[in-house]
Formats: sequence, structure tokens, C-alpha cells
Amino acid sequence: MTWIYLTVGLGSGVAMGLLGIGGGVVMIPALIFMAGFSQQKATGTTLAVLLPPVGLAAAYEYYRNGDVEIQAAVLIALGVFVGAWAGAKWAHRIPEAWLKLSFGFFIIGVGLWMVTQAWGRIRA
Repeated sequence: MTWIYLTVGLGSGVAMGLLGIGGGVVMIPALIFMAGFSQQKATGTTLAVLLPPVGLAAAYEYYRNGDVEIQAAVLIALGVFVGAWAGAKWAHRIPEAWLKLSFGFFIIGVGLWMVTQAWGRIRA
């Protein structure tokens, strides 16, 4: 399992630094399918992983290049703090199958939105 965890971490780290994604889009599905975690365990583990670093090295690099809005980051972090607590409370009251279904539809929806936005710009 050590190699699976290291692979998930490396893949998520590259995706995080390159695209700003990693936790929900990469780590959670990888832990479910590669390590056999439940949806709740994958989410909890991902939050524990992101707690200390939260992309510190990548955020610093973006900050160094003038690409971090500090006020927005602080206010969003405050919202994430409260929202994540509320979401964690709800997640343990919802059956795992419904969480997986919701997660899948969310990812599909975001993917379709991004594809249509990019396609419109490419064709323009």
C-alpha cells in the first residue's frame, strides 16, 4: 500500500501544481479505486493530507509571480473552514452510495462546463 499512497500523492501533487486540482478530483477517486477506501474515508484522508501543506510550495511559487490575491485567499479560507466542517457533519448522515453519485455528477458537470467554455473560446 505504501507505493499506492506515494503514487496517489505524487499524482495529486503534480495535478495541484499544474492545474490547481488534486484533492477532490484526483486523490478521492484514486483512494477509492486504488486503495479500496469508502467515500467518507477517502474524503477524510484527503482533508488530513491537505491540512498541513495546502499546496504551500505551489502557492508560494504563484505568489512569487504575482498570481495570488491575498484578501481573496483569506476570505475563501474562512468560508472553506466553516463549509468543510458543515459538509463533514452532513457526509456522515448520507449513505455512501448517494455521496458517490453526487460526487460523480458534480465532476461530470464541472467537466462539461469547462469543455464547453474552452470549446467556445477555441472556435471564436
